[in-house]
Amino acid sequence: MAKLRMKKIELIAPLTDSKQIIELLQRRGVVELCKTEEDCLEQTNVTAVTGSFDKFRATAIQALDTLEKYVPEKSGISDMLGGRTEVEKHDFGKRAAQLEKTMNIANEVLRCGRTISDCDSECQQLIMKCDTLTPWLSLDVPLNFHGTDTTTAFIGTVPYQASSEDLEAQLPEGTSVEVVYATKEQTNLFILCCDDKAQECEDGLRKLMFASLNENERYTPSELTDQYTKRHEDLTKKSDEAKARIEELAKSRKDLKFAVDYLTMRKDKYDALNSLGFTESTFVLTGYIPEKYCDSIRKEIEEKHVAYIEFTDPAEDEDVPVLLENGKFSSPLEGITKMYAMPSKGDVDPTPVMAFFYYLLFGMMLSDAGYGIMMVIGTMIALKKFKLEDSMRKTLKMFRNCGISTVIWGALFGSWFGDIVQVVGKQFFNKDIGSIALWFQPLDDPIKLLLFSFGIGILHLFLGVAVAFHMSWKDGRKLDAIFDAVPIYLIILGVAPLGAGILTEVPQILKTVGGYMLIAGVVILVLTAGRSSKNIFGKLFGGLYALYNTATGWLSDILSYSRLLALGLATGSIASVINLIGTMPENKIIKLVLLIVVFIVGHTANLAINLLGAYVHTDRLQFVELFSKFYTGGGREFEPLTVNTKYLKFKEENSND
Repeated sequence: MAKLRMKKIELIAPLTDSKQIIELLQRRGVVELCKTEEDCLEQTNVTAVTGSFDKFRATAIQALDTLEKYVPEKSGISDMLGGRTEVEKHDFGKRAAQLEKTMNIANEVLRCGRTISDCDSECQQLIMKCDTLTPWLSLDVPLNFHGTDTTTAFIGTVPYQASSEDLEAQLPEGTSVEVVYATKEQTNLFILCCDDKAQECEDGLRKLMFASLNENERYTPSELTDQYTKRHEDLTKKSDEAKARIEELAKSRKDLKFAVDYLTMRKDKYDALNSLGFTESTFVLTGYIPEKYCDSIRKEIEEKHVAYIEFTDPAEDEDVPVLLENGKFSSPLEGITKMYAMPSKGDVDPTPVMAFFYYLLFGMMLSDAGYGIMMVIGTMIALKKFKLEDSMRKTLKMFRNCGISTVIWGALFGSWFGDIVQVVGKQFFNKDIGSIALWFQPLDDPIKLLLFSFGIGILHLFLGVAVAFHMSWKDGRKLDAIFDAVPIYLIILGVAPLGAGILTEVPQILKTVGGYMLIAGVVILVLTAGRSSKNIFGKLFGGLYALYNTATGWLSDILSYSRLLALGLATGSIASVINLIGTMPENKIIKLVLLIVVFIVGHTANLAINLLGAYVHTDRLQFVELFSKFYTGGGREFEPLTVNTKYLKFKEENSND
């Protein structure tokens, strides 16, 4: 079992020490708080306080987003893998004292950002207005000109190309038409007529589909364009000044990150106060804590505060959280378990159960020693060079172990960047290098690998049945353990040599023994699977139904392991094609250069694609095939009060890494 034993913690201390004790527990991150609800205790409401923290935190986050938009932070692999920045506790306190100054900076960043946004928006509108006025620039009267004391003017467009002569011919005598701008789709017009002809002219224009401009500007298009251009220049200058100011404020990016984390911590601390119960002079805290931390927490609190602390076993009906802890070999796979579901109260932790087969199956699917070496070297450099977060460290360790498995399987199958050894020997040294496989080459004997994959799959599934057997036996259901496991083993081991005989030669003795085992397994399964039923017909039909489920379910499960063959062959085949493409030219110099380029690009892409495929399908074999034999899941992950920061962490946290 790799689930840490949980204890219920109850703490009573003076009210004046509540914040200090909460801060201590927050830094340690080993206690999950529960709501303390008793009639004799009062509750506190900190909604207003946490609301203000949320508001300030949102401001700091928006300021960081604004900085990232206009002054992007340069980051490399070291920044992505380096994790949070460490700070000393006393330094944290000094920087917290500068919070007001930091928030002023955040507000100024946001003001500058709004200024830039407003200026850019108005500039876009001005550009659109200038574009609209461009066809009217030759018009030398204001856009709202409607005529003189004795004349009436019309300014507008018709939706087609027309000449002034054609239009004048269709309007009342004495009407003057000036074409300001014309295209095939539209003609801009300035029309002038006598007042006594105005109504007749308007009726004629309506027939010509004339649309008035309806502008109220008292300036000519040229004057308006000059005004808009000047306004655009002023706005651009104002925007540039705001951007320059943001660049200056970008020096405070670290302070803003600190503010985000500090306000997050403060909010979490005050949220924790909601879980406490209070009297006039004391407070009561309850929660869950892993048993291994009980003594250290008791000692640390009692050294600094006057407090009563009691640790008890949780009741059977309590929703106890789950915290996993495994050894170096299996702990990197805890994230895989969490992806599926945390173990429930009655479950074992499946992480150590699947660990060996996870690495084995991953290596078989990728199965290229060259790719495995790249994985091992890359992960080892990252693990040694960077200060990683715990989750990232575990992930890299998982891929390191998978890389080691890949090297082993690649060497057994003779795949080193595909067949690059044979290709180089033949193309550049005129030497035929035979197979370098320590076992055999899958492309030469795929049936052998297919049968081996099925064999590995059967062992993998048998492991799940064995775990279910152990759980039932431990719970005192010894007959259930035997009747649920033994028939399965007999049936599958009996069918295996018979099924393998379809594809290859199998000794007759194995087939004979397998037949007897199959019969024995079927008889036991049919007679015992329906044992929970109270009548003979229910027992019989229950047994037959179980036999049907066993036959179809296990056949499907075992066939799923053919993906070991498929993915292994895909990796090697694509790698060989890449090598072939790199050696196509006849000239050896060109061939060498092309091979180097194709080798780097092609094998990098092949590794990335098949690495993803191996990861996804290895997960699937655990989740669908293995876990279905013994694992229920549905547990709740342990969520302690902790320093839930994004950018910073206390150096004392390292003790738990």
